[in-house]
Amino acid sequence: MSVEVKNITKLYGTQKAVDAVSFTIQKGEIVGFLGPNGAGKSTIMKIITGYLDSFEGEVFVSGNSIISNKIKAQQTIGYLPEHNPLYVEMYVKEYLYFHAGIHKISKAEVDLMIEKVGLTPEVHKKINQLSKGYRQRIGLAAALLHEPEVLILDEPNTGLDPNQLLEIRNLIKKVGVNKTVLFSTHIMQEVEAICDRVIIINKGKIIADKSLKELKENQDQVIEVEFDFKIEQQFIQKMPHIKLAKNIHDTLWELTFSTSNDMRAVVFDFAHENGLKILALNTKNKNLESLFRELTT
Repeated sequence: MSVEVKNITKLYGTQKAVDAVSFTIQKGEIVGFLGPNGAGKSTIMKIITGYLDSFEGEVFVSGNSIISNKIKAQQTIGYLPEHNPLYVEMYVKEYLYFHAGIHKISKAEVDLMIEKVGLTPEVHKKINQLSKGYRQRIGLAAALLHEPEVLILDEPNTGLDPNQLLEIRNLIKKVGVNKTVLFSTHIMQEVEAICDRVIIINKGKIIADKSLKELKENQDQVIEVEFDFKIEQQFIQKMPHIKLAKNIHDTLWELTFSTSNDMRAVVFDFAHENGLKILALNTKNKNLESLFRELTT
């Protein structure tokens, strides 16, 4: 595996910011790292990249220990921190050539990366003249210059407008095909559009680690239905897999079923068998945002 985190714990004084966290990420996976503010996401990312020391547990990146073989491990990582650190008085090309010199990469390779991340139209400008979207592209270009096996992105889409979000999303998907990508965000639509898998952390602990498909399949199904007559709750409770029947108003019900199977046909059959007509029926299945809220509150 490309990233292996084993039982890491990090204390700030008496506060436990990370509490015995373990997970692995394979090559080719794009994993969304979710959690409320202060949950420990950035701390874990900084530990993985070797920016934070003095923690318990072990971290291996591309088979190299971040403790005993830090330099070799870091050579395989591309990292974009939450607050993208750029020398804004430098020109785009000048800044990336500076990074290339650190990694001993040719200017020709920089020019290819500029084209790859879509910076060509802005390449002769100073960084302080660019939009947030283009600045994020520069950060990604710098993180990708040395062709790392692992890409760690901390809130790469913060403050972007919808067009910029789409551009950065497509870029992450494009570069993540042959890499291991771990990125944190608060924008759930980006996770659903980009990720194969989600790790949710709360108060320093992992509370969910599943593929997006599993996360959605294991949820209850909610159906809102309006009948033509008022009926009693004990009557409606006879439907199979019914978990909760909530009378919203008069003949309008919100039904929660303890199954991910489509229960609309069951509701139709129930109405037909009992001489009822359905005036309205809508599914209200939870999206990732509502599942996140449910798990972290």
